[in-house]
Amino acid sequence: MRTTAAAAATVTRVAQRVVAPSAPTPRGELPLSWLDRYPTQRALIESLHVFKGRGAGGDDAEAPSRAIERALAAALVSYYPIAGRLAVSDEDGELVVDCTGEGVWFVEATASCTLEDVDYLEYPLMVPKDELLPHPTYPASDPLPEDSLILLVQVTQFACGGFVVGFRFSHAVADGPGAAQFMTAIGDMARGHGAPLVSPAWARDAVPCPGPGAAVGPLPTPTELRLQYLAMDISTDYMEHFKARFLAQTGHRCSAFEVLIAKAWQSRTRAAGFAPDSPVHVCFAMNARPALAALRGGRPLPEGFYGNCYYIMRVSAAAGDVAGASVYEVVRLIREGKKRLPSELARWSAGGGEGEEDPYRITSDYRTLLVSDWSRLGFAEVDYGWGCPVHVVPLTNLDYIATCILVRPSAHKPGARLITQCVAADAVDGFHKGMMRLD
Repeated sequence: MRTTAAAAATVTRVAQRVVAPSAPTPRGELPLSWLDRYPTQRALIESLHVFKGRGAGGDDAEAPSRAIERALAAALVSYYPIAGRLAVSDEDGELVVDCTGEGVWFVEATASCTLEDVDYLEYPLMVPKDELLPHPTYPASDPLPEDSLILLVQVTQFACGGFVVGFRFSHAVADGPGAAQFMTAIGDMARGHGAPLVSPAWARDAVPCPGPGAAVGPLPTPTELRLQYLAMDISTDYMEHFKARFLAQTGHRCSAFEVLIAKAWQSRTRAAGFAPDSPVHVCFAMNARPALAALRGGRPLPEGFYGNCYYIMRVSAAAGDVAGASVYEVVRLIREGKKRLPSELARWSAGGGEGEEDPYRITSDYRTLLVSDWSRLGFAEVDYGWGCPVHVVPLTNLDYIATCILVRPSAHKPGARLITQCVAADAVDGFHKGMMRLD
């Protein structure tokens, strides 16, 4: 019955409009940091946030779309740069935020099925993602380039009273913790607060601008290889098994993140069959806020800073060494890489060394695995008045870049979830079997 309902499910966009701040806001251009302006940041990061809601409700119950739209307009008063547009400064030709106060695109939609009918958007998605993401239509006479937009939101109400919030957020204005901070601010306003509980801070001048010696790598080049999507739920027992063994062997503790990334890097290296002497790499984004505070003489970034502040750590080894090592040796490599953050950030912010590679470069080289940890960004704690989401779904669009994303599983499932798109079709089975092994 559920399959039939899912197959017949339709999503109808019933309204679209631009939501402006609910009160007057400052105008003018705001500078972005070097990292905000990095070429790959012009992308719109897409995600789906699934909420159970309170049931269909009565006529006097405020619909989630109305509540979120109202709260969005209120939150934009404090976060007014998000209501602006990305632009190029006439003064120096750099990317800036033009605080026009125009607002963000907001789409209201309804779905003909319940969330249960589509398994709460567990993989594989039973509703095409682009039906749940905001893709507004523009008048032919006034087309709007999407790469100038900072935020687009769609709220889709399901027949059960649950709803899905689809976000497309410009990476040029916020990193993961920053985007979650703004979503949390919307939740604060929706739940009746007079202002966001955390006041935003722009402070882009606090993020280092490396000297002219710092390299900027080319954009990723599309390839013929199509990497396959695979989502895996990892039990708490699985993670505790490896953490306990690592402690017994080394006398040190390790994190679930370190275990899972080590397993993913090793399993894909084995499954892909790289030549033993071929270099393989794992790159993971690290929150640079604590290390940056040390560079600033112990002065942390202002509370409420929501711009980009991360560093991509790169760990490399020969494929034969990664494939042939114990998983605990691979965990050690990753832990040693994480310890290099303060020194590497300091060297990069000073301009880098001669011939050094760009740490922020995103590559389509199959030997490189790009990892993101979404489990602690704050998305899972956002509450618009209907409780926290039961499921957060990060979305990827480039199936030629090997990626691995760690997220929290659905609310009723303990442990962790690993969303991967990192191996070719002929290596999926070997990769999955390798991930499931307890040795």
